[in-house]
Amino acid sequence: MFAYINGIVTLIQEEVIVIDVQGVGYEINCANPYEFQPFLNKKTLVYTYHHVREDAMDLYGFKTEDEKKLFTKLISVSGIGPKSAILILGTVNVNDFISAVETEDEKYLTQFRGVGKKTARQIILDLKGKLTEMQSIESTGLFNQTTDSTVVNEAEEALIALGYRQQEITAILPELRKSELVNVDEVIKLGLSLLLKK
Repeated sequence: MFAYINGIVTLIQEEVIVIDVQGVGYEINCANPYEFQPFLNKKTLVYTYHHVREDAMDLYGFKTEDEKKLFTKLISVSGIGPKSAILILGTVNVNDFISAVETEDEKYLTQFRGVGKKTARQIILDLKGKLTEMQSIESTGLFNQTTDSTVVNEAEEALIALGYRQQEITAILPELRKSELVNVDEVIKLGLSLLLKK
C-alpha cells in the first residue's frame, strides 16, 4: 500500500523512526534505526512495507529497494514474520546469508534470533536458488559489507565490554562491515574512532 514515505525524520528510537509528512507522523519499524541519524530533522525517503493483520497495521522501513526486496523474500518463508525478518536484516551479511542458504548451512541460519532448526530448514527449502539476485545488494547502501561477519561480531562484543550502548554500536555497524579490515583490533579501533565522532 505504501511503496515509500518521503518526509522529515523527527524521532529515532531503538526500533523505530518517525517521519513527518505534512503534519502526520508515520512510525516505521527499521532494522537499524540509528542509520537514519544523519537525516534527523531533515527530509528523506524511506522505502516501506505495509504489513496488515487483524489486530494491527505496521510499517517497516528500508534505506534501499534491495533491502526491502530481501525483507519480502524472508517473510515469504513459512515461520518467518516481519519482526523476525527485520531482526535478521539488522545483523545479516548478505553474501554469508546467501551462501548459507545455497550450501544448506543450518548452523549459520540458526544464529539469528527466532530462527530454530525447523525454520532454518524452511528458509533453505523456500529460498534456495532464489537469492542469487540479492548479491547486487552488496554494491548498495546498508549491505555494502566486506569485512568478515565474525570479525565484526567480535569487535561489537569488545565495544559493548568497553561500556558503549548497543544502539550506539548498531549505528556504526554498516561502516565496520564495509571497512575491508581483517583484524579484530583494527575494527575495534575504527569503531572507537567512529563512536567518538557521534
